[in-house]
Amino acid sequence: MHPVLFKIPWPDFLPGPDHLTVHSYGFFIALGILAAYTYASWRAKKEMGISQDTITSLLIYIVIAAVVGGKVFTWFENPRFYFSDPANLLKNFSSGFVFYGSLIFAIPTMLFFFKKHKIPVLQMLDIIAITAPIVHAFGRFGCFMAGCCHGIPTDSFLGITFSDPHCAAYPKDMPLHPTQLYSVLLLLLIILILSLIKSRKQFHGQLFLIYLALYAIGRSIIEIFRGDEGRGYVIEDFLSNSQFISLFVIAGVIYFYFRLQKRQNKKVKQGEAKATSQNED
Repeated sequence: MHPVLFKIPWPDFLPGPDHLTVHSYGFFIALGILAAYTYASWRAKKEMGISQDTITSLLIYIVIAAVVGGKVFTWFENPRFYFSDPANLLKNFSSGFVFYGSLIFAIPTMLFFFKKHKIPVLQMLDIIAITAPIVHAFGRFGCFMAGCCHGIPTDSFLGITFSDPHCAAYPKDMPLHPTQLYSVLLLLLIILILSLIKSRKQFHGQLFLIYLALYAIGRSIIEIFRGDEGRGYVIEDFLSNSQFISLFVIAGVIYFYFRLQKRQNKKVKQGEAKATSQNED
């Protein structure tokens, strides 16, 4: 599509390049962060009384962890190339991030922040459950504009042709599955589902677990249509790295979902027993 969104002329009286280039991927990531921050600060203030400054600090922690984690997992997709020469580790640092790497690094960072600031973990994670897909959806649209994370060739009406010589899609001038847009639709669907069940959730943490499960399942399906072979495989041409991680995510969700549900049912029974005892008195 259009990896370069626009260029701004650089003032002649200042040293530097002729133009300031604004790349589509970075631009939409920035928009996503702004939208996610707006939502998170609003919900956190309304539901938990958390200040905007605290959410700002949390966002900074998450962004740093997500960038580091996303890049680290990219390096492990092709460790021989990246670690054969230390200079390769810094090449293309502004692009090529793995979402699961960002997620795996972001979760312990959030837990550390919540504990440090005495924020109820599960309740805040339910806010993150909608916040994360917001920024992720913008990021995937940025991928679409840049041509990265593209799909395999297709003859279906869904195919989109990438012709810009600077975009990352390959092969060019051939209809490809727009897997980036599939991901955007998946994330918007997750946001809609979570928004609908938010008022009826059974226990804190439920929304976050549902988010993880829905994304893992949807991501595993979208992987079938992905054409960027460099993302790596556990079993060549059968099980990608992301599908492999998704299996562990789903298993973890099942474990924690029933554990938290069991704990909630226990609290409900204890509350009912206490209420019955008080009525008898």
